[in-house]
Amino acid sequence: SIISTNQVVNETKEIRLTKKDLLKSFAIWELTSEMCLNYERLMALGFCHAMTPILKRLYPKKEDLAAGLQRHMEFFNTENQWGAIIPGIVISLEEERANGAPITDEMISSIKTGLMGPIAGIGDTITQGLVKTILLAIGLDMATKGSVMGPIFFFITYTAYILGAGYFTFFQGYKFGRSAFSKITNPSLLRKLTDCMSIVGLTVAGSLVASTLYITTPFVLQFGDTAVAFQELFDQILPGLLGVITTGIVYACVRRNVSIVKIMLTMTAVGILGAALGIL
Repeated sequence: SIISTNQVVNETKEIRLTKKDLLKSFAIWELTSEMCLNYERLMALGFCHAMTPILKRLYPKKEDLAAGLQRHMEFFNTENQWGAIIPGIVISLEEERANGAPITDEMISSIKTGLMGPIAGIGDTITQGLVKTILLAIGLDMATKGSVMGPIFFFITYTAYILGAGYFTFFQGYKFGRSAFSKITNPSLLRKLTDCMSIVGLTVAGSLVASTLYITTPFVLQFGDTAVAFQELFDQILPGLLGVITTGIVYACVRRNVSIVKIMLTMTAVGILGAALGIL
């Protein structure tokens, strides 16, 4: 009976992350999240690398660890400092999941997808458009006046900002995730949150298609004295229609596991051929 009691206690014992675990994950995120970018998954490898010490701590079984690593190798991209809130939140979700909370792969994926775009917009605006610009202006002014402290000032202050902002957002994300999801016990609320994050992610993806993928055609079909400009016709149907169609085709190919390299080469060939024929 003593053995069985001990087994029950061990089975119900919660796995909780330590400050050391979190600091190790934060250090990996801060140092390597943007060192291994690629066109297919962008920051996914860096995100997965930062999650590795967390997953090893939470999932002793090899198959659970492998599933966790695969879960975090999906496409991911955001701004590094303010975006540190996302791995912080995800770590809290993984911790709750390892202790039996009803948190699915889809929920984690939706939260990552829904947050990475808006936070990247905030982070890029503050970091690149504001903080870096101001600090560079001060450093350059000092340097042009002959002071060697100009580049040193920029290095020290910008490094302090990067580490400070990243540390704050990372640990606030972890605290927020734990406090928020520890209070959510109703599965319907989890589904609603997942649906909301999915909608946000789709909205961000749609806005990116409309603002960055601008495909037009100069092709004009002549019928005697009548000319049909296809681009004007497409704009009347739906502005950015060719971009939407292209996105849909690429998405369908990705869903069918078509190689990203093949998709890129095909798009390049179609673009060259279309320009030569005067279609694109």
